[in-house]
Amino acid sequence: MSGRAVLENVRRYRAIASLYRQTAAFRPVQKWSLLAQAQEYERLAITELETYFGAFEGALAN
Repeated sequence: MSGRAVLENVRRYRAIASLYRQTAAFRPVQKWSLLAQAQEYERLAITELETYFGAFEGALAN
């Protein structure tokens, strides 16, 4: 996957996480489940970056 596609995926994941956090601020009953969803999307963003840069570093080492 290209670097541009990875960054676009990360941007989308973080935007979705942000929307979950914003929604949690206005829905106290659902707050914890919404924050858990936000955390999951942040985890996806980090995993995407780690996978890309891990592959990138591996290519440089060869």
